[in-house]
Amino acid sequence: MQDASLTKTKLLIVDDLPENLQALHALIRGDGRLVFEAGSGEAALALMLEHDFALAIIDVQMPGMDGFELAELMRGTEKTRHIPIVFVTAAGKELNYSFKGYEAGAVDVLYKPLDPRAVKGKVHAFVAQYEAREAMRRQVEALEAARRQQEATLAELNAAQAQLRHALQMRDEFMSMVSHEMRTPLNTLYLETQLRKMQLERGNMAAFSAEQLQRMVARDDRQIQSIIRLIDDMLDVSRLRSGKLSLRPGPVELSSLLQRVVHDLAPQAAAAGSSIVLDAGAEVSGCWDEFRIEQIVVNLLTNALRYGGQQPVHVSLSVAPEWVQIDVRDHGPGIAQEQQEIIFEPYERGASNNVPSGLGLGLYISRQLAHAHGGSLSLRSRPGEGAVFSLRLPRNQAVAAAAA
Repeated sequence: MQDASLTKTKLLIVDDLPENLQALHALIRGDGRLVFEAGSGEAALALMLEHDFALAIIDVQMPGMDGFELAELMRGTEKTRHIPIVFVTAAGKELNYSFKGYEAGAVDVLYKPLDPRAVKGKVHAFVAQYEAREAMRRQVEALEAARRQQEATLAELNAAQAQLRHALQMRDEFMSMVSHEMRTPLNTLYLETQLRKMQLERGNMAAFSAEQLQRMVARDDRQIQSIIRLIDDMLDVSRLRSGKLSLRPGPVELSSLLQRVVHDLAPQAAAAGSSIVLDAGAEVSGCWDEFRIEQIVVNLLTNALRYGGQQPVHVSLSVAPEWVQIDVRDHGPGIAQEQQEIIFEPYERGASNNVPSGLGLGLYISRQLAHAHGGSLSLRSRPGEGAVFSLRLPRNQAVAAAAA
């Protein structure tokens, strides 16, 4: 709840005589007003630096700092120069205090004995002016706040529209990518089935010898596996975003896992005109989700073969007391600094070498899987110097997570 004193109009009276302060206080007080009293110029300045006054009624003849000196100090200070000053004096009019008072910046000079009705009228007028200015100031502040809020809302709407446009663009691009990536293996399967159908209709059973059937099954298996990988990637992204991807940690020996993956990918490397060199002699055991770790390594190696410029790809395994690290190094064109974080976003695909790039999900999924293990997936690269992707997995955390 707001302090009621903060909403009242504040008035200041300055006089060295307590009875004068008491009489003036009784004269100008009223509802919605808060009257402060000061017995000297120094005390008045202290109050004015702390509060915002609508009016200061100051006695001219005070010991020490008189009213004119106080007014001069008020006019020289930013916080107090705007406060209207009314001088009060018991001196005769023949001393011409009015001229001196106006010269000191006063808005009026009152002579004692004071006319109560005149004093009340003047105070009422200055209070009304102050309250009108304050009301206007508050209206201006409210309008300015409303303007800023409107600008912020407009900026949010523009950002939302931009995100919506980007989402629609990504949707269209994604559908186009899925259609393209699915069509290639499906077209191959369709052509194979049409060819076999034609051979069967012609009664050409020689086309289905054991050797021919083995090659057909191998081709079919490659195309089906391509489709399955695409579907699995899309499902993994959906699970990651919904928080439904779960790990199944268990005992894993990384050296043998890497040997198996490299062996399985050797035909793919040969088809790409490349090879994979493995440096992982020592056994390294831990507790991770073996399927997901293999998925990360396969993604990294597939990318390295795709963008490595037909140069050998090197895989190494290093060990520390608290972590293990798998580095996959290629000798391709490298990745520019401004692209090094973007390529970890979903549906962002590399553009090097003009090679097919899949759905652009592999690195995104791999980094999320690394994070799910409490690890990291980072990249070091400079244009023209290839790229090194480093998968780091914590050893103790993985075991603790599995045991929990």
